[in-house]
Amino acid sequence: MRAAVYYNNNDVRIEELERPGPGPGEILVKVEASGICGSDVMEWYRVKKAPLVLGHEIAGTVEETGMGVKGFKEGDRVTVSHHVPCNTCRYCRAGHHSVCETLRRTNFDPGGFAEYVRVPAINVDTGTFLLPGGVSFEEGSFSEPLGCVVRGFRAAGFEPGKTVAVLGSGIAGLLHVKLAKALGAGAIIATDVNDLRLDAARRFGADLTVRADTEDVPSKVREANSGRLADIVFLCIAGDKAIAQAMESVDRGGTILFFAPREPGSTFPMPLFDIWHNDITLKNSYASCPADTVAAIELIHDNRVSVADMITHRLSLGEAPLGFKLVSKGGESIKVIIECQR
Repeated sequence: MRAAVYYNNNDVRIEELERPGPGPGEILVKVEASGICGSDVMEWYRVKKAPLVLGHEIAGTVEETGMGVKGFKEGDRVTVSHHVPCNTCRYCRAGHHSVCETLRRTNFDPGGFAEYVRVPAINVDTGTFLLPGGVSFEEGSFSEPLGCVVRGFRAAGFEPGKTVAVLGSGIAGLLHVKLAKALGAGAIIATDVNDLRLDAARRFGADLTVRADTEDVPSKVREANSGRLADIVFLCIAGDKAIAQAMESVDRGGTILFFAPREPGSTFPMPLFDIWHNDITLKNSYASCPADTVAAIELIHDNRVSVADMITHRLSLGEAPLGFKLVSKGGESIKVIIECQR
């Protein structure tokens, strides 16, 4: 079978790999759509593991089932989580699924930028979901990134009517904008330094967009929110300037949710007195649990969060190298989908 093998952002090679077969309790999925995630082009994270087949936002068709598989059959349309929690350890029971040891070591084989993936039994059991009728494969591939955003909203304590500032309007930030709109945010302010993304943020529900490199972000937040700062700031970009803007844009008693990761060892000087004096809550969110994925699928199916309009590029598997370059540059694309069967 063909697969896009990652060496670095500018070196992705289409290679022939042996097609895996499902063992007991496993399934083989024919990948129809696989989204390129922003984390796929974080070279500080990926290069040290290269060469490898990336891709974790997938949807496709069950091609084969292993012995003993229940609940799925050949021809089923599914989306599959690459990392899955055990749901039984102390972390999972406390709602901290993303630090579960099982989640951190599970994956499918080889990765979503391939014609087929083998889904291990535990992923079949807790991380494989049927796509409802009317949800396309490309829409189904959004269940993972939207599920991560759903988890972030839970972690931040979002409630309808709260004012939201989304710093960074890449695909993750834009999903935050869409979900905030769907869940009844009081006002939504989105920032970026790219006009394409700011235009998208306005189309997707932002009440105000701000050029983060040339405009005063906290002042603009106050302008959009009757003189108050934001109840929740979602940090969907991890640069120093964005973090500083977040600290200056959150209201007293508010929450800053760190969604975008930084390279290990990175630091930032926190204004600890201001955090203490203004009762600011700092939260972070990584990955999602199965319940978040189910919620994401329902949001997509009910058209409360539309996702097809976020796709700017649909590329064949052979064009995956171009897809990685588009996403790593970030200026010309919002969402790139790889159609692995062409």
